[in-house]
Amino acid sequence: MIAYIKGEITEITPATVTLETAGGVAYLLNISLNTYSAIQGKNQVKLHVYESIREDAWVLFGFATREERELFTQLITVSGIGGNTARMILSALSPTELCEVISTGNDKLLKTVKGIGLKTAQRIIVDLKDKIALTGLAGATAGATPVGASTADTAIVEEAVSALTMLGFAVAASHKVVTAILKEEPTATVEKVIKLALKRL
Repeated sequence: MIAYIKGEITEITPATVTLETAGGVAYLLNISLNTYSAIQGKNQVKLHVYESIREDAWVLFGFATREERELFTQLITVSGIGGNTARMILSALSPTELCEVISTGNDKLLKTVKGIGLKTAQRIIVDLKDKIALTGLAGATAGATPVGASTADTAIVEEAVSALTMLGFAVAASHKVVTAILKEEPTATVEKVIKLALKRL
């Protein structure tokens, strides 16, 4: 079993990365957008690996952190969630956001991820809520700023996301950008948040 691969990035896209190791062997790994953002622009990286071995394929998934890999392995234990769907979820939501979505039972946000319906979103929350608490993943994000930490923040997030959604942007992507902006500029007005989000979406 491969625990991690350390090597030089020879090719990278938002969905895959090729790492060449010291022995001259290159591995193609499937990655999430979160991992892509974390390793983009770097030369040498270490990615934690999950191996998906089937009769017709041997697929490697790479993760910038152990926490993201753990969330991935938890997601694929849910009925109907395969590797690609789990990667899609981890591309739409950061590990911190996903832990909060599951712990708070926010199925509305979870079902905005492409390929996730309401029943699947609810199944993920029911199946993983206790597991995430037991593995300590939720606690690992305790130092992070919670999404919508205050009433004022929550109102701004909801209003900004609503406006962006009406403009045609996806709810999950809008929510992610808005919360990121508020972490950077906690005192920003709704108007400023929306203007900044339009530049990032």
